Amino acid sequence: MIVIFALFGAAIGSFLNVCIDRLPAGKSLIHQPSHCDACQRRLQPVDMVPVVSYLVLRGRCRYCRARVPRRVLWVEVISTALMAFLYWHYGLTIQLAVSIYYCCLFLTIAFIDLDHKLILNKIIYPSLLIAVLIDVFIPPSAVLDSLMGDVTLLSGFIHGGAALNGILGGALGFVLLLIIALVFRGGMGWGDVKMAGLIGLATGFPLVLVSLLLAILLGGLSAGLLLLLRIKKRRDAIPFGPFLSLAAIATLLWGQEILNWYLGLFVR
Repeated sequence: MIVIFALFGAAIGSFLNVCIDRLPAGKSLIHQPSHCDACQRRLQPVDMVPVVSYLVLRGRCRYCRARVPRRVLWVEVISTALMAFLYWHYGLTIQLAVSIYYCCLFLTIAFIDLDHKLILNKIIYPSLLIAVLIDVFIPPSAVLDSLMGDVTLLSGFIHGGAALNGILGGALGFVLLLIIALVFRGGMGWGDVKMAGLIGLATGFPLVLVSLLLAILLGGLSAGLLLLLRIKKRRDAIPFGPFLSLAAIATLLWGQEILNWYLGLFVR
């Protein structure tokens, strides 16, 4: 089954690449056949085998030899590994379906932000609604228990209601990054603020705090390393969406363990 989910992940990665290419350009995800952006030739099935086609063609179009972005390979490889891992982690449960949805969503947001420095409203707004519906209709025993384990320091509060917990997390995430955006104007985009609200709906309270702290730490460390290696200059903008996405995925998988470890430092 892990192999099946790995193949499923490769196929999902191919579709995510279509989303990453077309959504920022306002193109249809369905009606327009896959084609080479350079020569406009329609791609054949043999040209679109996830991972394999990129490696066999050495990252170039079969027809005009134009370079295919390396991001195409990375998305397919990450998606392949991630789907296999999620199945291993959750098994065939409702948690698996929810986690696959959120991981695909955050991967798409991350790579669009990397390519275009944009977090699109056309992705965020529908995703906020879907996150609320997940909070309302997926019972806590199906989602929250998978994040928390059997016993946690805050389990009594969290089991008070998935919808309320998600809404509280969403509101807190939105407000915290809104304050940062208002205080440090230009340092945080409004897309990041709305995405923090989405992450809060997905992770709930208090795990939204874990996610935002992880994102800030990852972003700060990466920015410092890029400056140290002189890959980026101080005035260069570094998109924050990829760090928010990575932190959100990590929190969905291990957020409660991270929180319990941190709180355990103060409880002896």
